[in-house]
This record gives sequence, structure tokens and C-alpha cells, in this order.
Amino acid sequence: MKLLCISLGCDKNLVDTEMMLGLLNKDGYTFTDDEHEADVIVINTCCFIGDAKEESINTILEMAQRKIDGNCKALIVTGCLAQRYKQEIIDEIPEVDGILGTSTYDEISNVLREALSGVEHVQRFHDLQGIPEMETGRVLTTGGHYAFLKIAEGCDKHCTYCIIPTLRGNYRSVPMERLLKEAEELASKGVKELILVAQETTLYGVDLYGKKSLPELLKKLCRISGIQWIRVQYCYPEEITDEMIQTIKEEEKICHYLDLPIQHASDRILKLMGRRTTKNQLREIVGKLRKEIPDIALRTTLISGFPGETEEDHEELMEFVDELEFERLGVFAYSAEEDTPAAGFANHVDQEVKEERRDAIMELQQEISLDHSESMVGKTVEVMIEGKVADENAYVGRTYMDCPGVDGMIFVQTGVELMSGDFAKVRVTGAMEYDLMGELEDEFTE
Repeated sequence: MKLLCISLGCDKNLVDTEMMLGLLNKDGYTFTDDEHEADVIVINTCCFIGDAKEESINTILEMAQRKIDGNCKALIVTGCLAQRYKQEIIDEIPEVDGILGTSTYDEISNVLREALSGVEHVQRFHDLQGIPEMETGRVLTTGGHYAFLKIAEGCDKHCTYCIIPTLRGNYRSVPMERLLKEAEELASKGVKELILVAQETTLYGVDLYGKKSLPELLKKLCRISGIQWIRVQYCYPEEITDEMIQTIKEEEKICHYLDLPIQHASDRILKLMGRRTTKNQLREIVGKLRKEIPDIALRTTLISGFPGETEEDHEELMEFVDELEFERLGVFAYSAEEDTPAAGFANHVDQEVKEERRDAIMELQQEISLDHSESMVGKTVEVMIEGKVADENAYVGRTYMDCPGVDGMIFVQTGVELMSGDFAKVRVTGAMEYDLMGELEDEFTE
């Protein structure tokens, strides 16, 4: 049977999708990208913010139509939206045959088997404890030269705007031996870049080993043959230790890149958000990182228009962005999520104002990003090739400063034949707001 799997939301969700694909591949399913050909459709959903929820619902409704007028024999919904709204999905979308929660993706084969045999509304929901352990390898959807390694599930922070602890449970680290085995398997399949992800990577190991064990994990991952880059995402600033900084500094395979989701810079708003840092502490953490690792690229994420945010708070955030000059930055307009404390706060900001403030921050960041890009011109950087530009003697790739899917690219002019996953030394010759242009170092001419 032909199966279409649609993965929505974050890269952590994508890992769950790839785990399910591994099980379904073992069961003999073949995969298709054509919804009209698919005998079975699986949708791994997201509902982190309003836009994500809307995308998930619209995708389910669109695929439900394939049950009505197409070949689809079974429609399965998994992930965060299923965890949160299982009864509503059953009541409102009768075409859905099976529903799995966030901790039961390992049940996908059993759910599909029951659904195809005629059982209605098959459900699998467990308590949000533990992490499914599977022997079957993942089916990579990232092209094969890089892969996400999910090192933990859930979160204990309980920021007032965030629904993740409700959907994913408390923080649970994946045992180190499991991660090392998975990383070795990925390397054996040709993966050259590992991207460590979790709701928070910096607390890895506290629940299992009684201490922050990310530095130890990183050092062991660096010993795996074939892995050339290791990138760390989602580091809560207050949890970054000197040991972690030294590990990044000393281990050659670890990219000098960190994702620090700070969310805001006004102490008043940070407190309302339930964050654990002040503006001065954020300034100190960023300063320490840049002092110890001068070429580090820092990415952050902000929220505009949080309930109670005044124009003064917004201006304070703008000044902070201008001062710290993050190399990479994204902004979300605040989305009120039911069952979160912030949804009940007073003084919600108008949607138009939230979006205006978001756009203002991004316009400022565009200037900062362009300045940073222009500072790279003339330098030689190592680039991982991602693919060829159609009908041109050019390739697209990434530097250590760029995480796939969220950061920029570098376009490399060359007549040399390259393959996805190749590493090349590239001289930067031009700059745009978020992307670079370059030539192979060996071919570079003034």
C-alpha cells in the first residue's frame, strides 16, 4: 500500500515522524508524495501557536476529502493537535480513522492495522511518561546528510504562554546509550551533521544522572566517525554552564552556533512570561559566549505583543536587539493559547499592534543581518553543500552559522561537480540580508 506522511510543526515533531516512517517501512508500505495516490495518509500535527493549529486543522480537512473522493482507505492523525483535541477531532471530522498522542507514535503500525480492518476511531494515548523505545531505524526525510537528534522530551519550565508541558509532559532525557547508538546508526547511513534538539537541550541528563550532562554527551558524539558537524539548538540562557561553553570551544566538530530563545528584554515582561532571566543576565550570558568563542553565531527567538506589553517595553526590546546584534533572530506575534496562564492575563495587545511590533523588530534585524553578512565578504568558510541550483553552475549550501530550515544559505558559483553533503572551502564574494554568495576557494579569482 502507498502511504503519504505529512509532518507539520517543529523539527522535534519531524523526528517522531521519521520514527513512524521507519516502522511503516518495515511493515512493507511504500511512500508517496501524491495525496491522490495514497492508500493511507498520516498527519503528524502541531498546535504550538494559533497559526500552527490552523495549518494542522486545514491539512486534516483537506486530507479528509481524499477519504470522500479519492483512494484513501485510512486517515490517521498524530502529534500535538491529536493529544490536545482528540475528542473534538473524533466529533467533528468523522473521516479520521485513528488518533495517536505525542507519546504513542510507536503504536502507528497497530493503529493502522486496526483502522484498515474496519475498527472505527482507533485511539492510542498513554500517560506522558517515558519515551518510546524502538529497534527499527528512522527513515530520514532531510536528504540524508544531516539529521536531528532528539535528546529529551517534554519541559519543566512552564512559561506562562506555552502549552508544551501539557502536550508533551515533564522533562525526560533520552538515555545516553540510546542516543549514541542512534547517532552511530545515522552516521553509518551517511549523516554528517547532527543537530541536537529538545524543548530544552541545556538540562539534558538532570533527571537521569543528577547533573547537566550535555557536555559529556557532546564529547562522546564527537568521537563518532563520519560525523563532521554537531549543532546545538534550544539552549535556555540561564542553564548554560562554563563547562558547556568550554566543550563547544574545545571540540572541533561542534559548530560555533547556539540557539538561545530569550523571548524578550523587558524585565517586567520576562517576569510575566515566567522566564528565569533578567535583561542584565541575558547581556552577561551573551557577552561571556562571545568573549570565550569570538566567532560564535547566536540565534534567538522573540515574542512581540505579549499581554501587558507597552510601547515602552517594545522600545526597550528594540534597543536590546540593536545593542546585542544577534547574528540570527526570529519573532512571533504573541498567540493566546487556551489553558495557559497568559491567555487569562489582562491588557491583551491588539493583533494589528502585535504584528506591527513584530515587523519593526524584523526590519531592524534585517539591517543587523546585512551588516553581518557584509562583514563576511572576503573570508573563507567551510560550506556543507545542500543541492544544485537548477540550470546554473551554482550550488546552495550552509555555513556553520546556519541551521537548516531557519537560517540563511550561501550560493556557490563553480563548474566543479559537487554532491549534497560535500564540504567545500568557499570564499565569500557577496552579501544579501540573509544569504551569502561565494566561489570555491581553489577557483577564486579577484
